[in-house]
Amino acid sequence: MYNKLWNLRKFSNNVALIDESGNQLTYDQLNTEATILADKIESRSLVFSLCTNSIGSVLGYTAFVNSGKAVPVQLSSNLDLSLLLNLLQTYEPKYLWIPRGLHNDLFEGNVDVIHEAHDYTLLKTRFDKEYSLFDELALLITTSGSTGSPKFVRQSYENLLSNAESIAKYLKLDSTERPITTLPMNYVYGLSIINSHFLVGATLLLTDKGLMQKEFWDFFKTTQATSFGGVPYTYEMLNKLRFYRMKLPSLRTMTQAGGKITPELHEKFAKYAAENDKQFVVMYGAAEATSRMGYLPPERAVEKKGSMGIPIPGGKYSLIDENGNSINTPFTTGELVYEGKNVTLGYAECGEDLVLGDERHGVLATGDMAQFDNDGFYYVVGRKKRFLKIYGNRVNLDEIDRLIKGNFSIIDVASSGVDDHLYIFLTEPDASFAEDVKGFVSRKTKLNPAAFNVIIVPEIPKNDSGKTLYKELTKYYDNRTNSEA
Repeated sequence: MYNKLWNLRKFSNNVALIDESGNQLTYDQLNTEATILADKIESRSLVFSLCTNSIGSVLGYTAFVNSGKAVPVQLSSNLDLSLLLNLLQTYEPKYLWIPRGLHNDLFEGNVDVIHEAHDYTLLKTRFDKEYSLFDELALLITTSGSTGSPKFVRQSYENLLSNAESIAKYLKLDSTERPITTLPMNYVYGLSIINSHFLVGATLLLTDKGLMQKEFWDFFKTTQATSFGGVPYTYEMLNKLRFYRMKLPSLRTMTQAGGKITPELHEKFAKYAAENDKQFVVMYGAAEATSRMGYLPPERAVEKKGSMGIPIPGGKYSLIDENGNSINTPFTTGELVYEGKNVTLGYAECGEDLVLGDERHGVLATGDMAQFDNDGFYYVVGRKKRFLKIYGNRVNLDEIDRLIKGNFSIIDVASSGVDDHLYIFLTEPDASFAEDVKGFVSRKTKLNPAAFNVIIVPEIPKNDSGKTLYKELTKYYDNRTNSEA
């Protein structure tokens, strides 16, 4: 049976939210406004929530999830209009929670305005399709954070609560925390920060400004932020910004997830943290596991550079070989399998899937290839599908990227391709530099240089959570490769 995710009244006088304009809501005010909004929902329904890092957006999420009255579909407010229309036609939600004024022309005459709060509007659509929603279904979220794919991960109330409790436990969160938003709340990592900090009565600092903007750091210092989260690309940008020279006395914790950071950069930030009385916590997770599955205790961050650590409290890891047999020997590669209450229900690709129950039963084959060392710390070595056969040799594309980034720190890189055709994409405009990279990779891998091409691109395409969009790179493949892909 459904129970509220957060007891907001427990922290009634604590400040829950602060935005860049200085607007604030206490937990008591958030609870009151969330109750008012939830009461506008006539019956348990699907609602498309177009997210921003703002009070209105968080208010909607809180109201829908904590009341159980609605199942929100967390989408980016910047989602391409044609993709949004496709999703609307596929799922036919009864309600929309969107920034005021967004897509006025699109929705005019097709919706009824039900409620407004904090620059957000609740709209009731004219869709008349009634879906049966699984009782424990809490929300739908994309696996990548930004695409318009109709494939969503179905997360339950137990998934959200168990994962938030684990995160709060291993990060030792309390009400004095003041995390600043560096990730979108339509991305599981960004959402997990909200979930776990609401459990302890902390104050969320809301901004859509990016790390490269002066306004972000002004807000950070003014509000005395204590933590932020980032994907590998975030830390690559911070490294270029000479982050280590910044004076940030309020900062306590930096977390990293959303992909494997290079061991070199891992070590750099871990040493900075150790030398400045801060914590650098590398974490591992996926939308299919609500958010987090593993973490590296900060006191081991330097020693175990490159590791994604140990399972979260309540979780369990195992490795299996190609035949499904358990691997019990250190430094032996196998597919990582995770077990825990945060393993989600399954996927949905249309409205009819929303009645489905638990299809995974607490077990997730991650698709990541990993090893563990003699101390039981795990290391991801690549994706099961991120391998190519080059002239009979098995090549780990993630390892190619890490090798290049480790030796040529000034560039962004992405490796892709099909068997016998490896493509390395660089943002460095110097053609001679590309030749240096090609020679370096050839020497390191012992591959014939004829097996791969190095291509200069204006930028490596990424989604709003900083993950590389490899499919968008296929347009650069030559005709022969495309015909084989």
